[in-house]
Amino acid sequence: MSIFKRHCKPINSNSYFLFGARGTGKTSLIHGMLGSERVWVINLLELTTEDLYRRDPDLLYKQLLVKHAEFDWVFIDEIQKAPELLNVVHRAIESREFKSPKFAMTGSSARKLKRGSANLLAGRAFVNNLYPLTHIELADQFQLDQVLNWGSLPKIFSFQEDQEKAEFLRAYGLTYLKEEIWNEHLVDNLDPFRLFLEVAAQANGTIVNYLKMARDVGVNEKTVKRYFELLEETLLGFHLNAYSRSVRKRQSKSPKFYLFDTGVARALARFLGQRITPKTQPYGLAFEQFLIAECIRLNDYFRKDFRFSYFRTKEGAEIDLIIDRPGESLALIEIKSSETPSMNDVKHLIKLRDELGPCETFCFSNSPLEYIEEGIHFLNWKDGLKKVGLVPGNDAIQ
Repeated sequence: MSIFKRHCKPINSNSYFLFGARGTGKTSLIHGMLGSERVWVINLLELTTEDLYRRDPDLLYKQLLVKHAEFDWVFIDEIQKAPELLNVVHRAIESREFKSPKFAMTGSSARKLKRGSANLLAGRAFVNNLYPLTHIELADQFQLDQVLNWGSLPKIFSFQEDQEKAEFLRAYGLTYLKEEIWNEHLVDNLDPFRLFLEVAAQANGTIVNYLKMARDVGVNEKTVKRYFELLEETLLGFHLNAYSRSVRKRQSKSPKFYLFDTGVARALARFLGQRITPKTQPYGLAFEQFLIAECIRLNDYFRKDFRFSYFRTKEGAEIDLIIDRPGESLALIEIKSSETPSMNDVKHLIKLRDELGPCETFCFSNSPLEYIEEGIHFLNWKDGLKKVGLVPGNDAIQ
């Protein structure tokens, strides 16, 4: 498998968490970062190791009393498998009995641990998130059509044939159901959740209609909302809220929901047998999903603290993406997969921008041209990400 230079960079002067969905490369990243350090690895994916520490979490502290001088770091892989260890880690960080090694801990989700009342160390360990590969991390290997069809999980780039990629993505969905959902006892009945995944993936990027989805899946509305929470908690997707100047109002409107990876979305929707091509509706939808997910990833990696939302009127006029940038005007963005966007594509931007106050308006597309017409900044999406401040200068991303 190719080695990629990741832009998730945990600060190594302090203990930290690294959260990410299955297959994003958490373990590889930490091994790479700590390669020159003295590291004690505790792999909780090993059943005997998990059982050992679940039975006796305090064993870790007893071992540290003996071994602390031998290591600079303790790397606990998949901490959610034995969350009781976090109390021991907390005690070790605060201990005066020895100069504690630092801790690097991976897991599938901080929210998942919080729901189980796990000790997240109250700031004693910094929190980092890892996502599928960005276009910056892929560099010369980035091909838009490939990413829209197969996603950008690191493993996908080790396969040459489309059939291999499809089988990997199908297996990913099955592994997620088994390892993240069923084995962790997150649902009582797997069959409706399995159907929910397919329905949610087919509705990917649309405004969530909980009642309709509940009818399609055969469960109640409360259960569907809980299922969406599970997707967020296991970092398989994220909500894009409706824009409002009021946080209360923003939360009261129906959000959109996006799965975290275009390839996984196609696998869960059972669309892998239909390759998407430019100038089709599926291509446009996948492009929008990819670009919004890319914004989320870059915002997190480069610590921008931007807030993302969409805007839709009762009449159906919509702005695909609004970026609330602290200290700057709003960025209103129309996303078009076309290489030749037109003024007709941005008519809603022109109509709605005055209602939203001081703002900049953009059309991100696959066009190689950059120009401004009627106050709309048309440009290629890569340049657009730089223009709105999500991609820093070259020196900052080395």
